[in-house]
Amino acid sequence: MHAWLHDPLVQSGALPFAAALVTAVALKPLRLAGLAAGAGFLVAVWLIGNFTLDPLTATRKLVLGGVAAIALGASLDLGGIRPGRTGRLMLGLAFGACAVWMLWTVLLQPPLAQALAFGAGGFALTAWLVSATLAAAVDPLRAGAAGAALGLGSGVTATLGGSALLGQYGIALGSACAGFLLVAVARGGRDEPGAGLALTAAGVAALVVSGAVALASLSWLVLPALALVPLAAQIPIPRGANAGLRATAALIYTGAAAALACAVAWWVRQGGVG
Repeated sequence: MHAWLHDPLVQSGALPFAAALVTAVALKPLRLAGLAAGAGFLVAVWLIGNFTLDPLTATRKLVLGGVAAIALGASLDLGGIRPGRTGRLMLGLAFGACAVWMLWTVLLQPPLAQALAFGAGGFALTAWLVSATLAAAVDPLRAGAAGAALGLGSGVTATLGGSALLGQYGIALGSACAGFLLVAVARGGRDEPGAGLALTAAGVAALVVSGAVALASLSWLVLPALALVPLAAQIPIPRGANAGLRATAALIYTGAAAALACAVAWWVRQGGVG
């Protein structure tokens, strides 16, 4: 059993997926099913282990940022608050600042131009992904597909960029969002995911990719590709189709954008310009 729990596929795939399924079903009466994404992410953090606050490294700040997204999303959902355009912008800017805080000690080390590029890239990507993904949060199928694509896309690209830990965090997030999506399909796509799913999925995925660019060798060229995921989630899907077909369409659209980001990361790793 001990060895089984140390298998990366279990830590970042199977158990986060299972935790998300249980959470989405159990918290549906409280309108908190969207916290399934956070449950899966935290399960992976616990299984991977070695998490302490001293020293407060960039990867540990990432986990704290994820916890903040989960708590804030839960508060908004419990209050029945659906952020409007201004609210989404403010949340995006707040999490963009969180990305800069996460990378702060890293930004003090390279030359000024490189530090500014890392900081600006992390801020812009995080602000955009959070605000744009929140716009899709009214539809559980779109939100679930976007979360799965962001999580898996960030995890795979981080792994290709040389960070196994950040890769596991991203893949766990994607697996959890896939678990939420499966429950949403079973319910006919009628439930609203709320801010809990969107904030966690977009915030953690953006921090994972920003960290992999600054801390590992992931190319910045991945950022604009991954930024297409929320836009892909807004592509019209057949209204008359059943929930399964609509979820499949949303996964194809968002998955194509995430696959582009993975292809860019692979191309750079093979010796392309990056």
